[in-house]
Amino acid sequence: MIKLLRVDYRLVHGQVAISWSRHIGADCILVANDEVAKDEMRQSMLRLSKPQGMKLVIKSIEDSVKSIKSGVTDKYKMFIVVNNIQDVERLAKEIPELNYVNLGVLPANENTKALSKAINVTSEDVKTLKKLLAKNIEIDIQQVPTEAITHVDEKLLES
Repeated sequence: MIKLLRVDYRLVHGQVAISWSRHIGADCILVANDEVAKDEMRQSMLRLSKPQGMKLVIKSIEDSVKSIKSGVTDKYKMFIVVNNIQDVERLAKEIPELNYVNLGVLPANENTKALSKAINVTSEDVKTLKKLLAKNIEIDIQQVPTEAITHVDEKLLES
């Protein structure tokens, strides 16, 4: 069962691994990321960040979709973490039950605009978010479980 899909460029770290996992009652974190799935060093670093007793699985987007569709993940209370909005779209295209996304942290750079203090998006991200909203996927910004939720809608994306 998928408990939460979160976008956080840091993937697994204290905030995700402890706060969110406990809050949603997850027993497995799935890092869905093509680059990390090929990088043993980054995988080792992520494994050090996971809470004791928590299962951590790192797969490409394609392999994540296959695993979820096959039912092999059904026994877990799964927390899926991706590091960009385009990967959310790739997952949602293949897994119709993904109807909610939590935006956690996306860093600022010269090509981004702020939607909140922690969420900075490019024009490509805005287009993708609009596509997700058009598919009735609910999108919220919430850095930590105790923080107030900001709902993402067309108006916020246009500001």
